[in-house]
Amino acid sequence: MPTFTALTTLSGKEAAEALGEALERLQPEPTGVGVFEVEDGSGLWEVGGYFVEAPDTAGLDLLAAAFGARPFTISELPETDWVAHVRRELAPVEAGRFFVYGSHDADRVPEGAEPLLIEAAMAFGTGHHGTTLGCLRAFDRLLTDGLAPCPVADVGCGTAVLAMAAARVWQTPIIASDIDPVAVEVAGANMAANGLTGRVQCIEATGLDHPTLAEASPFGLIFANILKGPLIGLAPDIASALAPGGYAILSGLLNDQAPDVTAAYVAEGLTVASADTIGDWTTLCLRKS
Repeated sequence: MPTFTALTTLSGKEAAEALGEALERLQPEPTGVGVFEVEDGSGLWEVGGYFVEAPDTAGLDLLAAAFGARPFTISELPETDWVAHVRRELAPVEAGRFFVYGSHDADRVPEGAEPLLIEAAMAFGTGHHGTTLGCLRAFDRLLTDGLAPCPVADVGCGTAVLAMAAARVWQTPIIASDIDPVAVEVAGANMAANGLTGRVQCIEATGLDHPTLAEASPFGLIFANILKGPLIGLAPDIASALAPGGYAILSGLLNDQAPDVTAAYVAEGLTVASADTIGDWTTLCLRKS
């Protein structure tokens, strides 16, 4: 079944959101509507609808005129097996000793590497994104520098690839947590696929607010690959949950967001061990004195 998209741009958040709400009432109804700011400094917002049948062009023209938007551009998208497409496009990723791959590349795992099997259809965190890759590289560097096995928390774990990396090299208590129950299920499935069932405890939690995390602390290593706002909000909790000499590896940060996050953790008594950029993204490694 073909899919149709209808996209336009206009100035102002309020007008864009109002157009998005009006677009939802169009007949035939869109299966989804998105409203996004165009991040080019222009002040424009993009409004788009997705349809399983050809949209009403006259109705779209009326909506665009009513809200001062540009005329909608309508496109028909070909049918695509997106999982198969992603599998073709995503090559395995090497991050120091770690090798992140899909099952279709199982024959490419190098001898001596620590393999991490993540399927393309799973939740965020395949290792291809600069944030996950940065976290794996930072962890690999700590291992090379002699970091001893210690309790680990992977906060906002997604696929739990970071928790799995720790489980590959250490026999130590490891907890992977996420606010999304689906991510927790995915994390458990990934543990099974990697032969790590029982090595990592996967739980649903908001930040570090969970009895299991409280009982397991202090941690020698905390991963938190999430977003700027939550990272700043969690700074006191993460600092408190770290053991003296412990490390926090943080990412999910655009390069220009890193200074604000760094300042929040320095205020809690942590020092910067390293800050690495991959494209637009920064990974911070901080140490508790």
